[in-house]
Amino acid sequence: MDAATDGNDSLHRLYRDNHGWLQGWLRKRLGDREHAADVAQDTFLRLLVSGRLPGPLESRRYLTQIARNLVIDQWRRLRIERAYLESVAHLPEPESPSLETRALILETLTQIDAMLDRMPDNVRQAFLLSQFEGLSYAQIAERLGVTVSSVQKYMTRAILACYQLVYES
Repeated sequence: MDAATDGNDSLHRLYRDNHGWLQGWLRKRLGDREHAADVAQDTFLRLLVSGRLPGPLESRRYLTQIARNLVIDQWRRLRIERAYLESVAHLPEPESPSLETRALILETLTQIDAMLDRMPDNVRQAFLLSQFEGLSYAQIAERLGVTVSSVQKYMTRAILACYQLVYES
């Protein structure tokens, strides 16, 4: 038996042994049978795409972690979508973005949110204070209780993350 066949058998066995359990676990937490079924399927799809199968003793823990992350991502996206739609709801019809533009903007906002979420707290705070409040590095350093050189390092990390986001897209 080759490695691909063995991997497919392992994935099939993992699905067979855990899909029903995972769907039930999600249904209890989400309160919605269809949403639970979708997240369970997405969990196994993510597992398939990753190519990493957990060992038999860690299967359920690994599956629940993937499912939790998927649910968090969905909630985050819904929160961003609601905020964006509220912000454009007051625009007159001719100024309102097309559905395609809205989808692109929402995707970009979701990527930015994920990028910010991956940053350490001080890096994220320094970046947001600089970009949205227009504070100087000295003002940021004072606000965060760190040195100006620390703020410079934080901003370097944040700008690098922005470049990576642009070039990954």
